[in-house]
Amino acid sequence: MEAVTAPGKRIIMMCMAVAALLVSLGVRAGEAAPTAGAPAQELGRGFSAVHDTSYPQFQPVLSDPTGVFALGFLRVNSSLLDIAVLHLPSAFPLWRAIPDRPAPWSAAASLSFNGSLVLTDGATNQVLWSTPAAAAGDRAVLLNTSNLQIQSSSSPGAAWQSFDYPSDTIVQDQNLTSSAALYTVDRRFAMRLGSHYFGLYIEPPPSTSRGVAPAMYLKHTALEAKAQIEIGPNGAPIYARVEVDGFLGMYQKEGPPADVMSFDTFNHGIKAFRRMTLEPDGNLRAYYWDGSGSRWALDYTAITDSCELPTTCGAYSVCVPPSGRCACLANATDGSGSCAAAETGSSGLCGTTGGEVGGLYWTVRKQGVEPVNKELLGFEHAPSAEDCEARCARNCSCWGAVYSNGTGYCYLMDYPAQLMVAADERRVGYFKVRSLEEEKASTGGRAAAGVKAALLAVGVALVVAAAAFGAYRVWDRRRRTEAETMRQMGTDGDGLSPGPYKNLGSFSSVELSSSFNSFRR
Repeated sequence: MEAVTAPGKRIIMMCMAVAALLVSLGVRAGEAAPTAGAPAQELGRGFSAVHDTSYPQFQPVLSDPTGVFALGFLRVNSSLLDIAVLHLPSAFPLWRAIPDRPAPWSAAASLSFNGSLVLTDGATNQVLWSTPAAAAGDRAVLLNTSNLQIQSSSSPGAAWQSFDYPSDTIVQDQNLTSSAALYTVDRRFAMRLGSHYFGLYIEPPPSTSRGVAPAMYLKHTALEAKAQIEIGPNGAPIYARVEVDGFLGMYQKEGPPADVMSFDTFNHGIKAFRRMTLEPDGNLRAYYWDGSGSRWALDYTAITDSCELPTTCGAYSVCVPPSGRCACLANATDGSGSCAAAETGSSGLCGTTGGEVGGLYWTVRKQGVEPVNKELLGFEHAPSAEDCEARCARNCSCWGAVYSNGTGYCYLMDYPAQLMVAADERRVGYFKVRSLEEEKASTGGRAAAGVKAALLAVGVALVVAAAAFGAYRVWDRRRRTEAETMRQMGTDGDGLSPGPYKNLGSFSSVELSSSFNSFRR
């Protein structure tokens, strides 16, 4: 009997352990259970996974059927926590949630699914990130394309998918539409689609975006196929897609692409997993996974001239081609080695009169410079450099102007001076600069002016009060003298006779004169 009981106990304990594992991984009855320690291949309602800080970089939670991609907790910048879809052979994040309020890697966070995916800070019970509640479903799966989907048994399509919300990367067969954009992780740069083109932009900092426009520094236009793209209110939005044959196609409808931007391996017969990434330096690059070499092979680089990259020299600086050497517009730095600090004000570049106002900004004039992206800027014809400068000075949204004495073109910039390159001396630049020091000085000046105005108001009030008090004392003394005079003449205490007003006529003119003169003493 003892020999039979012991195995029975072991079987019961094993069943209980398997049941607990199924519950912890969110596997419903009838579904295949993952092997111990492996991520699930489907998350059902009620699933929850707790962040385990013993994982050094990535804690997988959900896997695709091939085991090449995984969703899980990702450690970023050595100390922060994010949710990401990783390409496991390279540990490269193809998609990231990027919460608005990131938690530290040490946080007791959890990822749960109850129709929506929700990342929660366990210590504060605060939701750090979630998919929309309106896009709820019955299960979450990761496809072998790296697309994370929330699916519903009542609908054939995806209720929500990560392919519609890219971070800094799109992979092959993923559509980038005009309703989405690629952003670098720090959101300094963006890739967006226009009516028949895509562009790369310098994004203004969120805290200083008023009065600052995104600066386009690259534009790829479907020139040869523009006639095939219907532009206007009746035209459908375009979309871009990385194709397995090695190109980025631009489409307005399914079928042959309206534009082909070829990669280095275009039509070379290389069939491999491909991605295109907007990288931290602002460049757009495409890669394919070289399985034999276990690396991402570079296949396309949008910008090959270093002076055309916004990160080469930064704001308020000049890049000298072809060396890429940098110099400051104003021959001064902010102390950190960077040229004059970027804008911090958000109230625009005009005062109440609509013109240049001291304290709001200071100006820099420089010969021999021009915007490297001048073809992407609007320009006007101007008779002289002085006229071009005056147009910018009067314009509340203008941050700089460059005049070409050769063509008479006046280029106006609606963003702080960036992407400036050395040119011949016929180019003359005029730039407005709002540095942190200027903003503080401007704020301090306004505060000092306010204090002076308050002190002046207090002084005026004291003088007026003193004058009023003196007048009151004179009036009160005269009132008492009049009352005493009236009492002596037999009137009542308010200075008026109890009889009719006509009785006042009984006083002689001398008496009346004497009586009223008493008020003037």
